[in-house]
Amino acid sequence: MHLPTAVNRFATRALVAPLLSPTLPVGLRRRGLDLVGAALPLPRGTRRAHGELGGVRTEVVAPPGPFGPHRVIYLHGGGYLVGSAASHRPLVAGLARATGTPVHVPAYRLAPEHPFPAALDDALAVWHALRAAGHPARRIAVAGDSAGGGLAMSLVLRLRSEGEELPGAIGLISPWLDLTCTADALSRNASSDAMLDPSWLASAVADYAGSGVRAPELTPLDGDLGGLPPLHVVAGAEEVLVDDADTLVQRARAAGTPVTYSRVEGMWHAFPVLAGLLAEADDALRTLGLALRADCAPPPPTEMQLSGNC
Repeated sequence: MHLPTAVNRFATRALVAPLLSPTLPVGLRRRGLDLVGAALPLPRGTRRAHGELGGVRTEVVAPPGPFGPHRVIYLHGGGYLVGSAASHRPLVAGLARATGTPVHVPAYRLAPEHPFPAALDDALAVWHALRAAGHPARRIAVAGDSAGGGLAMSLVLRLRSEGEELPGAIGLISPWLDLTCTADALSRNASSDAMLDPSWLASAVADYAGSGVRAPELTPLDGDLGGLPPLHVVAGAEEVLVDDADTLVQRARAAGTPVTYSRVEGMWHAFPVLAGLLAEADDALRTLGLALRADCAPPPPTEMQLSGNC
């Protein structure tokens, strides 16, 4: 059941945002976010399973009914410090329904215990495991929100630098791409973003990237954005990281990469985490999921193929 936008905004500011603040111990923040995610509704018929891919614990969230051969790797947000499959389960379930296929959510290692490149190494291990299981690269979409969006871009850049096949599509929700934290929106939207306080970002950067913040995989906005798979971006117009999304979209389009961009007015950082409660969240996930599905799912058979005359 959808709640009014104002109610969702208030709940985000009062219940979720405090759990991202570095003033709380990181263990408490992780447990609190998991409890919030577990309390939110999931689409009817959602199925979940747990296992490992490439040695990384992974939750698989699948929609009801049969599904195609394409797959999604989803890298959750949380500033590289918090977040999990549990905290993002409503978002992932909505994405699974829209893409019509299972979504794999790795429990990648978190900072400060495991700084860069641990999370990237885990994402790469999951990718290689899916490929080894027989899934063609073009049938796998890589997606993520916030820091997970940055990690998704890091994964694609790592694959390209190592000469590997790239995924069929990239999906980004409120991606955090500029770890120098110098964008104008950090101050311009500080009062309008219900989720994220820009003053929290510096400590997350220090814990995750340390002195390696200029590593190419952590600076996708400065890299070559040409020749990438289709890029599908969602951001809130009132969020503090919207300049990251704007800049990525502008530079990727200029480099010739196919891009779609949903810049949703009145929305804050990572608003699709409220899937099931916020109409705009469900709309954004439906649009994103259908785009990923169109890029990665095999086309339906033609009449000639069905008749056996091909």
